[in-house]
Order: sequence, then structure tokens, then C-alpha cells
Amino acid sequence: MLHAVIMAGGAGTRFWPESRRRRPKQLLPIVGNRSMLAATVERLGDLVAPERILVATTAQLAGAIAEELPFLPREAILAEPSKRDTAPCIGLAAVRLLRDDPDAIMAVMPSDHVIEPVEGFRAAIRYAAELVEAVPNRLVTFGVRPTYAAESFGYIERGQSLKTVDPAAATFRVARFREKPDAATAREYLESGRFYWNAGIFVWKAGTILDELHRRQPDLAAGLERIAAAVDRPDFVEVLQREFNALTKISIDYAVMEHADEVLVVEAPFEWDDVGTWQSVARLMGTEQEGNTVAAKHLGIGTRGTIIRGGSDHLLVTVGLSDCIVVHTPDATLVADKNHEESVREITRRLEELGWDEYL
Repeated sequence: MLHAVIMAGGAGTRFWPESRRRRPKQLLPIVGNRSMLAATVERLGDLVAPERILVATTAQLAGAIAEELPFLPREAILAEPSKRDTAPCIGLAAVRLLRDDPDAIMAVMPSDHVIEPVEGFRAAIRYAAELVEAVPNRLVTFGVRPTYAAESFGYIERGQSLKTVDPAAATFRVARFREKPDAATAREYLESGRFYWNAGIFVWKAGTILDELHRRQPDLAAGLERIAAAVDRPDFVEVLQREFNALTKISIDYAVMEHADEVLVVEAPFEWDDVGTWQSVARLMGTEQEGNTVAAKHLGIGTRGTIIRGGSDHLLVTVGLSDCIVVHTPDATLVADKNHEESVREITRRLEELGWDEYL
């Protein structure tokens, strides 16, 4: 049976000052009028019933996520004791699903992507589940045909085409995964026609991904086994905290996907953005005549190519700005050069060093 696993434990540090520890990016309406997490759950539609949705997050965010998604049963929130990256997160979710469904198929997705149209997304997940049903040891991911030479996305190089029952669904074996490239390499990827943006969405059997973790990451898998063995014991919480906190921090791409044999990439029949930085908001919301993206009460004089965000009860005035980011919240304001937006994630580290926890 198909289950959805939504990864919602990120800190969203590149979206400071809107994104904070207790209410990070996935719980905010960064694009549109719903939180990104709520939009992700709504996107599933009739693909899976609410009782087959699992939201993996940190213990610190579990309560806020339960409030954001009151229609989900409480057991749908999988609270990790600490942040250990996507391989431990996915492994723990697989352990949880196999308790109740030995044949569970997992559709794993982040909580902070923008995807349209939703019908194309649902059709793609169903198709990937069929590929997995046909050959249970397959690991299926999705590639988005690039529209520009993006340096902020990972890439997938496609290999041999796979003949399937649905000729409209372009499916390939994965030749290689590639990290975020520099500008020249990104242009080469775009021009070659062989590369996709890596959407970070996966479909596989829960048992298969645990088998792969056993093969590729035996220490991590052994820790998950000890957690699984303690599920019905009085000391489960203690075991979960001890074992999960000791797991290696590693992404599922590094842990499994770059080494596994039966990895397929399906060309995504949908538009996608991972909303990773403030500039992605400009891509999604568009710009006005001067190239500005405005979500605030704003007066601009000689302002071009700038992202301006703030509330409707506070006037933001910009004069002579070009290619900047201005984000105002009740207790903090960010002014940054677009060319340095990756440095925004350093702000939280510096705030911690200064002991200014009220701004985290």
C-alpha cells in the first residue's frame, strides 16, 4: 500500500528573519496564503488517506506541526530526537511503516517545495509506485527538466531509457548524481539535454530502502534495528533517543542513491521549485515593472531588482537600491545584497555566538 512520508524537520535558516527555530520555513506561507507544509499535504489529495501520511520532524517542532495539521491523527507525527539528515529520517520512517504494513511503498518528499499542477504530481507518484510494484528492488526518483542554468540545485544525469507500459512517462536509469555546479558547469548540463534538476522526491518499498541501508550503511542500519526491536518495550523512548542520536548524519543521496544498482529517474510531468532562498520567491511570485518582487506596504524610489517583504501595517521605503533583499518582521530586519544571499544562513550561527537567542 502507498504511504506518504513528508520530511518537515528543516530549520530554514536562509529565510531568516521570517523563518525561526519555533516556526521555520515549512510552517510559513512563504509563497501563497498557506504554510508550505499545509500545501504539501493538500497536494497529496486522494493519493493517500490521512492515516497513511507520516510527517517526520524534530521533537521541538512536533507540537507546532500537529497544530498546523489538526486533521491528521497524532501518531502521524514522527518526532525525531535530533536532526541527523535524510538517511536516518527516512530509515526511521521505514521502520515505523513496516510495523503495520510489511508491503509499504513510501513516497518520500520534502515539506517546502512548490509543485504545479498537482494532477501531474499525483499521476507521477502513482506511476512510480507501479514501477516499484513491478520490480520491488527499484528506487525511483524524479528529475525536472531544467529551464535555466541553475547553480543552486543538484542534478541527475540520465542513462539508458527504460521501456515501460506508459510511453508518455519518460523513464531512465540514473547514470550519475551531481552536486550543485558552478555557473559554467550548469550551462554545460543545460545544453547537453542529459541532465535533470534533482527534485529530492523518492518512491520505493520501505523494506527495500532498509535493505539498501544495511548494504551501504551497516552501522546506521544496526541502530535502526535496535530502535525497531524496542518499539513495544517500556524503555522505547530511552532507546530511541540513545540510538537515533548516535546515527551518522548523512543524506539519503550519499548513503544510498549514489551507490545503488536499480535507480530510475522519471521525467517530472510538473513544474517544481525547492524554494531554497529568497531569490526563489522572486522566481515564483514574479516581478513588477522595475524588476522588484514586493509583498509589503512599500514605496520605492530608484529601486530595481529588489525583493521587499513585510507586513501591511509598516511602511518600507527603499531609495536607490539595486539587487537587494529587504525583509522586515516585528523584531528584526534583514538588508542583504542578492549576490551574498547564501550568507544569510550564517546569521543564525552568529546570533548563537552572541547569545541573542530571542532572534533565533
